Amino acid sequence: MPATTATDQTTTRGTAGDTSKLVRADRSFLENAAQGGLAEVEGSKLAEQKASNADVKSFAARMIKDHTAVNEELTKLASSKGYTPPTEPSVVQRTELKGLSALDGERFDKMYASRIGVAAHEKTVKLFQEAAKNAKDPDIKAFAAKHVPDLEQHLQMARDLNKKVGNDK
Repeated sequence: MPATTATDQTTTRGTAGDTSKLVRADRSFLENAAQGGLAEVEGSKLAEQKASNADVKSFAARMIKDHTAVNEELTKLASSKGYTPPTEPSVVQRTELKGLSALDGERFDKMYASRIGVAAHEKTVKLFQEAAKNAKDPDIKAFAAKHVPDLEQHLQMARDLNKKVGNDK
């Protein structure tokens, strides 16, 4: 394995006690994957409460189950690497979730299917595919590769749901 430079390795920012020696890109993947997974779970919990469409509620329940399991696995992996991942969605994601929470009924269903369903999964699939190809840490690379097929299935389910609720995507 080639030696890394000081610019490739730094301790994680913002969390006292982190002793991560992961390269920046691998830490970034863990951070973004954690935040994305948490946002999908929070958005899906909103959908369980606010959705008017049974298909939306069913999709949301599946996302909560699947993403909670992946989030737990990611946290264990990150901890084993000396990195503490975020415990909440990013500021942008929290803002989007707040906007989503203001909606009800059909408007909620359409926005949830479009934003939490399709858009979030498009970003997540791309993120995991990139890490599956390019992660330097073999455990992170394997974790990403393991979850790409399920995430691609989620994206297809989200696209189907998006059509069912009347969005044109």
